[in-house]
Amino acid sequence: MTTTAAAETELAIGGMTCASCAARIEKKLNRMDGVTATVNYATEKAKVTHAAGVSVQDLIATVEKTGYTAREPAPPKPSAPDDGESGQGESDELRSLRERLTTAVVLAVPVVAMAMIPSLQFEYWQWLSLTLAAPVVTYAGWPFHKAAFTNARHGAATMDTLISVGTTAAFGWSLWALFLGTAGTPGMKHPFELTIARGEGTGNLYLEAAAGVTAFILAGRYFEARSKRKAGAALKALLELGAKDVTVVHAGGHEQTVSVGELKVGDRFLVRPGEKIATDGTVVEGSSAVDASMLTGESVPVEVTPGDSVTGATLNAGGRLVVEATRVGADTQLARMAKLVEDAQNGKAAAQRLADRISAVFVPVVIALALGTLGFWLGNGAGTAAAFTAAVAVLIIACPCALGLATPTALLVGTGRGAQLGILIKGPEVLESTRKVDTVVLDKTGTVTTGRMTLLAVHAAHGTDEAEVLRLAGTLEHASEHPVARAVADGALEKLGSLPVPEDFANVPGLGVQGIVDGHAVLVGRERLLADWAMELPEELRLRKDAAESAGRTVVAVAWDGDARAVLEVADAVKDTSREAVTRLRGLGLTPILLTGDNRAVAESVAREVGIDPGQVIAEVLPQDKVDVVKRLQAQGRSVAMVGDGVNDAAALAQADLGLSMGTGTDAAIEAGDLTLVRGDLRAAADAIRLARRTLGTIRSNLFWAFAYNVAALPLAAAGLLNPMLAGAAMAFSSVFVVGNSLRLRSFRTA
Repeated sequence: MTTTAAAETELAIGGMTCASCAARIEKKLNRMDGVTATVNYATEKAKVTHAAGVSVQDLIATVEKTGYTAREPAPPKPSAPDDGESGQGESDELRSLRERLTTAVVLAVPVVAMAMIPSLQFEYWQWLSLTLAAPVVTYAGWPFHKAAFTNARHGAATMDTLISVGTTAAFGWSLWALFLGTAGTPGMKHPFELTIARGEGTGNLYLEAAAGVTAFILAGRYFEARSKRKAGAALKALLELGAKDVTVVHAGGHEQTVSVGELKVGDRFLVRPGEKIATDGTVVEGSSAVDASMLTGESVPVEVTPGDSVTGATLNAGGRLVVEATRVGADTQLARMAKLVEDAQNGKAAAQRLADRISAVFVPVVIALALGTLGFWLGNGAGTAAAFTAAVAVLIIACPCALGLATPTALLVGTGRGAQLGILIKGPEVLESTRKVDTVVLDKTGTVTTGRMTLLAVHAAHGTDEAEVLRLAGTLEHASEHPVARAVADGALEKLGSLPVPEDFANVPGLGVQGIVDGHAVLVGRERLLADWAMELPEELRLRKDAAESAGRTVVAVAWDGDARAVLEVADAVKDTSREAVTRLRGLGLTPILLTGDNRAVAESVAREVGIDPGQVIAEVLPQDKVDVVKRLQAQGRSVAMVGDGVNDAAALAQADLGLSMGTGTDAAIEAGDLTLVRGDLRAAADAIRLARRTLGTIRSNLFWAFAYNVAALPLAAAGLLNPMLAGAAMAFSSVFVVGNSLRLRSFRTA
């Protein structure tokens, strides 16, 4: 397929094992004329803009020449997004790694035990070690050897190269020692000398190093694959948010249920109470309250009547609606939000792990040092066996066992402790951002606030009993499905315990409800409803109403028997812990900013309540504006953390340097975020950043000591002062040190 004009193409990339692979593919694609490409290691996708004359097949061919696979991803199915080949491929990859890891662990443990404990070395122990180690090095370690070969073909070296060279050298020398040397002699005991003796030295085996390193590194690779498996789940959650089926209303009133994918612009469809609106459209019949909080962040449901626009995936919380479709498929707001999330994810550079960056230089240096050691010893007449033993000692002492454990062990302990505290860290690439962030953007609805309407205050006129107000108003509102009505009814039930049954009830669209309760003619709703019955609020209630509305709260008027008796304040209540959370975030050196789709009066009222400067409030923003706000802050040089819970936050969470999603929110927000706060408590955001920073510090100290060990031990090995067996023991000790350092994370406590 050849393009005739500039186009944008997405490719699914296969075969990448580290961030340097993504950088190599990106470099190759960008060398093509008229091509601009970014490759995301985490999502395993390449986003390519290519000029006329450059075909998709040309792009795929370039990737394949680099040593990887590429294909155009299959379009997601509306009914089951991303459940096809890609998802199955990810499951197959994880299953294969798990099988190889299980094989490596089961077989490597006895090999290491026999090599390190002389009392276990029976007459033919070395041959049993060979039998057990061979499948570990060949079958279990095959992904490393394959990646190393691919890298070598293109003149590159990564962690896979060092693992493959080290394990292959150790295994190859062991084969030579067993079949051509003296290591195969029945009853042979493993020699253990501090230094390398000049001469034959053909009795040394390094099977435990080859098998042990393979098992350790496979463990790290397996846990990495698990964290990457759900990279595209935010898009899946967004697409699944929409309705699957819709009832189309044909001419003459005939109704037919069809798949949402069959809707066309101009079709009219029915939306019953409690159903999701199938697509963007205009109301042509009926009136209702539409809950758009998961898309817009607006906590107060919006009243709609004929002529009003509605958005797909929002919830019809009230009456029956007939809607005419104005946008379908990829043109809907939901689809555009999904595209925003995808663009934000692709635009976020994949974090290149420190170990991979250093190994790009470290690996060639170690190999050169091993060859130099071999040549030096041969040149000094030490004998081929002694020279090769010293060279193998260099390779074994440099085998990245501790390097491979540095990240996964700290991550496992840190994430395990985090899970106990209601904090989920998605992977090591997340941690780099936590140390740099200086600004935290807080979504209001569902994050700082509860995300649901709550009865906050009852103001009764002089001489009116508050309990009577709640009993009469709550009884009528209990018969309504409107979210504001539910807040009043729930508040009344909480205070009184039970409510009577209304003798008569009627909904007044857009205004409120009316009915008979215990012989009283009761009105509950907007002030305009009372005006229609020639009633006015007394001055004391009007003052209460004005004060509440200036604070951004919804006011419900209550009247019975011809007189206005009370006003009720309803709002999205601030969580009890939000003020303390904001204080803790400031203590971490972060500047809090409140971001919301609500109006400014509501936003500033909430900001004052939790201790955020009104100057740090950004209100009345649409979903796409939230991404722009994050980008604008980043353009100012800030490193931004975003805390949110709604679908409308998903794209901003993905765009932010650090995304923290509330576990009580939507799947889309949870999957787009880097850290998930399961507790739904904003204080967990501060705990999450503290834990992530400490985990990152542990990883860095692990890597430092792992490399410091190599830097100190390599010269000793090259000088012949470390027997390869001792080198293997030192390598094991470095791993024990790394694990012990990581286990210190278990003592982490919340503030």
